[in-house]
Amino acid sequence: MTAKRFTTVCTLLATLILASLSLHARAGSKDFGDYTVLWSVLPSTFLAPEVARANNLQRSKGIGIVNISIMKENGNGGMTPVTGQVEGRVSNDVQQVNFLAFRRIQEGESVYFIAEYQYSSGELMTFNITARPTGYQEDLAVRFAHTLFSD
Repeated sequence: MTAKRFTTVCTLLATLILASLSLHARAGSKDFGDYTVLWSVLPSTFLAPEVARANNLQRSKGIGIVNISIMKENGNGGMTPVTGQVEGRVSNDVQQVNFLAFRRIQEGESVYFIAEYQYSSGELMTFNITARPTGYQEDLAVRFAHTLFSD
């Protein structure tokens, strides 16, 4: 990995973490024994323009980003990111459903799945996500809701 690409990935991860601490973003997790599914949701405008460009993400009011990671407990009590498959859909408060097109991003040991979706400011969005770690026979299903507000 080039130094520039590494810096871009680190900036994206830091942006996602910092954004998850703001009032407009949300982060959460669900434990499945050896596996944990982590998520964060944020307006695409939270991304720095260079980070959005480097990851082919549209930065615009009304476009949100959902980020999913699958973690596995390792032998020393820590968590290690794992690859797999993530599918999902998002629905608004009047039950209009849109399927999410997740892209896997893997840089070094970091693995995460990102999808963009459209929202109206102040609209409650419900996410139904299914993650399946590679080599694991069961789906890990999570459901969460969040409201984003345009800047």
